[in-house]
Amino acid sequence: MILSLMELRNFRKHINTNLRFSEGLNYIVGGNGIGKTTVLEAIYLMCSTKSFYAKDFEMLNFNASEFEVKGLFKGITTDKVRVYYRSADLKKYYFLNDKIITRSSDVIGKFPVVTLTPDDHSITQGAPSDRRRFVDSVISQASKTYLNFLIDYNKTLKHRAVVLTKLSERIIPSLLDELDAWTENLINNGTEIILHRKNFIKRFNEYLKQSYFKIMGNDELPEIRYQTIGIEDEENIKGRLTDLITQNRENEIRRGANLIGPHRDDFIFEINGINLKTFGSQGQNKTFQTVLRFAEFFYLKDITGNTPIFLLDDVFGELDAFRASKVSEYLKEVGQAFITLTDFANFKYLSKTETDLVIKLQDGGTVYV
Repeated sequence: MILSLMELRNFRKHINTNLRFSEGLNYIVGGNGIGKTTVLEAIYLMCSTKSFYAKDFEMLNFNASEFEVKGLFKGITTDKVRVYYRSADLKKYYFLNDKIITRSSDVIGKFPVVTLTPDDHSITQGAPSDRRRFVDSVISQASKTYLNFLIDYNKTLKHRAVVLTKLSERIIPSLLDELDAWTENLINNGTEIILHRKNFIKRFNEYLKQSYFKIMGNDELPEIRYQTIGIEDEENIKGRLTDLITQNRENEIRRGANLIGPHRDDFIFEINGINLKTFGSQGQNKTFQTVLRFAEFFYLKDITGNTPIFLLDDVFGELDAFRASKVSEYLKEVGQAFITLTDFANFKYLSKTETDLVIKLQDGGTVYV
């Protein structure tokens, strides 16, 4: 899949920007605050229906009442995407081939996208929720089934939390019956989520090792372990989850919260058997974060049969020359990618081939090199 054209209207600083892209590497170059990351944000918006870090109204230019992002994707078929936001009704509209799409789940996975940004430090160094979000996003792009289980599970958590809060204040028989119904949903969807995650980690670890080898060789061996609270037996996940929720029923009611389920799980990242979050250096963490995204790219490419779009925002400035050079070489195996830089001349290890494009963003317009 290739993104060949994109138009931005009143999208942050881009009042009227038209861009054409190469099928290879697209280096987006410009000074701070010129709108480089915004280009990546717009691509991500078309691929996923949302920004990777902002709310809808925050993407609107200060002096405008609406924004529009349009793009042309070419693959087996050619698809036109249009995202339109109007401040008058605080609503965003997503159009695919001139047909309005009302559910994000109908878009997720159609245009697979992989992003590597400075915020990825939270994946290896942040809270368990950051690691769950990473894993869930990868599986969801590869599996509509998993995405639907995840959506249903999150809805169940919200409804069940409301019931638990009410029960913590007063025990009412009808509420206990309602709790049982939501608990059954949680167990059914939770079982599927745990099973999908376990199967994913088994397969994804191979992609992780291959990508790590490309950058670091055999010096370090990476691995991800799925840490499910109280559930290790893959043969009886549903039974074990049922037992845990039953055992914690009174505690959940007393605290008014969902205490058991895959929303409490974690993923442990290791290098040579050592916990990366606890003992890893800054360089090891950054390398792991980078490798995770390459592994995600090749995993999605194999599973979906559709080549993802790769977005790299201000990545090379955080890597030492050796790692940056290896990443640059590895990008040649990706296909189309979009890479933001402040100044191409400062990155001598980056090579530009005939299929690559340097797009210089400046106040006077866009220059292609």
